[in-house]
Amino acid sequence: MIRGRIEKALSGFYYVNTGEMTLQCRARGKFRRQGASPLVGDWVEVSPLGDGEGVIERLEERRNQFSRPAVANVDQLVIIASGAIPVTDPYLIDRISAIAVLKGCAVLLVLNKVDLDRAEELHAIYSASAIPVLRVSAETGEGLDSLRSAIAGKLNAFTGNSGVGKSSILNALSPGLTIPVGEISKALGRGRHTTRHVELFSLGPDTYAVDTPGFSSFDSEELNLELKNRLPETFSEFAPYLGQCRFQGCQHVKEKGCAVLEAVRSGVIPRQRHMSYVRLHDELKDLREWDTKPTGAR
Repeated sequence: MIRGRIEKALSGFYYVNTGEMTLQCRARGKFRRQGASPLVGDWVEVSPLGDGEGVIERLEERRNQFSRPAVANVDQLVIIASGAIPVTDPYLIDRISAIAVLKGCAVLLVLNKVDLDRAEELHAIYSASAIPVLRVSAETGEGLDSLRSAIAGKLNAFTGNSGVGKSSILNALSPGLTIPVGEISKALGRGRHTTRHVELFSLGPDTYAVDTPGFSSFDSEELNLELKNRLPETFSEFAPYLGQCRFQGCQHVKEKGCAVLEAVRSGVIPRQRHMSYVRLHDELKDLREWDTKPTGAR
């Protein structure tokens, strides 16, 4: 058997890069019976059948996985945002970053289209947060060298609201790529989805990117009971204050003696980040064991 990584899944076929070749593979029926479907990003063992084809025999243990997009073993989630049309709501950034932290992913915020708008408000919020932030322009090339350094040696999942420039950035990072780029709808102020399947793109030695559909594709499966129970720790700025509140079991929403709220009032924690935390808390607070089941890292 040969070890490789699934780089694309399409129409029931898995394209496995072994380092020497890419094999078009089917998966053994046992995976379906076990309820374990191979995902892009999986390390697998395959049996070659000849003529560039093979069969997936074994899945290696995953460090994490996402339901939508269906991808595994992500090292870093790269959130693309913009201060130009379509303007990104900070809550969407914080919602996705919380899910990423829960899954054990690093998070990088990239503010695109700075040739049109410097995204001063977003830059101010996240420069004061625990999330690293870069300014780039896929159009002019500004900041792309810093982005290349930040993603080097990792499997990076690129996400963001539609039309913000995910595909444009990938094309700019690797001119050999020809990922379709959607147009912005003037009526809606948002882009049209151009990503139809999940696929890894090589951006350099041991550096990969997966272009995913927009924020809406991170469906409610990821907003689950595990996230509810661990929500405070997914906001990394809260870490020094957790366990320091006056009352045990503090929810860090409006309680007296809350160390997190005091840090917000003193400006140590960005107020916008706490507002997103409260919104997520309210969205998740009514979840019960029988409503959902955890889909965290495996």
